[in-house]
Amino acid sequence: MAASLTRRTLIPALAAMPFAAPVQAAQDEAPIRVDVNLVNVPFAVYDANGRLIPDLSASDFDVFEDGQPQKIRFFSRATESPLTIAVVADISGSQKEYLKEHRKHLRDFLKTALKPRDMATLIAFGANVWEVSRPDTRPDQLDDALAEFQKAKNVSERYRRLSPQEIRDNTSSFYDGVVEAAKALREATGRRAVLLFSDGEDNSSARNLLDAIEASQEHSVTVFSLRYTDLKKGGVWSARNKYGRSVMQRLSAETGGLEFDAAREDDLKAAFRQISELLRNSYDLAYASSQSERDSTFRKIRIKPKDPKLRVRHKTGYFARPL
Repeated sequence: MAASLTRRTLIPALAAMPFAAPVQAAQDEAPIRVDVNLVNVPFAVYDANGRLIPDLSASDFDVFEDGQPQKIRFFSRATESPLTIAVVADISGSQKEYLKEHRKHLRDFLKTALKPRDMATLIAFGANVWEVSRPDTRPDQLDDALAEFQKAKNVSERYRRLSPQEIRDNTSSFYDGVVEAAKALREATGRRAVLLFSDGEDNSSARNLLDAIEASQEHSVTVFSLRYTDLKKGGVWSARNKYGRSVMQRLSAETGGLEFDAAREDDLKAAFRQISELLRNSYDLAYASSQSERDSTFRKIRIKPKDPKLRVRHKTGYFARPL
């Protein structure tokens, strides 16, 4: 299965039962099997002034897939669900110094944005992608894990490699880092988000931008891009800089997240405040797709608020890959 959190699963009333498990029937009646394609969509709602609206219900929205109305099967507010965050750190070249400078702000964000029930994981990428801490790590342990990783002399012996085992002659596996982060969150309950620290430039990955978008959409991961662009003298943007910026903008837009220029300290603080507010004032819904065929086409999702003054941010859709 690839490309959205579209998966075969049981309706909520039978969620505790195994996949496609038969419901025990009375005496010798034939078992009933439930097989529903649920598409999960995290989303945020804003008013005309850009303020987040946190107190709506399922009845306030209509959901469409490829223009066809869909029935909402599950709805919850972010405050009702746990949150798991993957911090994805670019450790290639000059990015190492950016990350070192702003670890304090990351630590403060994790302390204020996450609750005791929430979890975080740390993934770092250069030429390869490394699992620095597991997805069940407490948020307050992440800063120490990052500091220890940055000082480590024997990375390949101490940490698990997540990227494919291939020859890598360059230094940045950006796309592989995003794909592996999305995969690391696939078993997490509740909201899933990636904080991506990078310049968006890639020269070593086995995957591409579409793979990164697909993996994030598949596992309902919202990507928040925190961009550190090392500009030329005089603040001149090179073609490569512009490419990286467009990559990070596209990745966040397609997954319902946001992209920030984080090079300045004040900008990073403001970005963290905005991300924290969004994560805590958003929603999750799931609907059973009316299109049962798995033809690998892209299915466009639209969540339409019944109040025309409101606007919604969410992932653009998913690819209906064969299971």
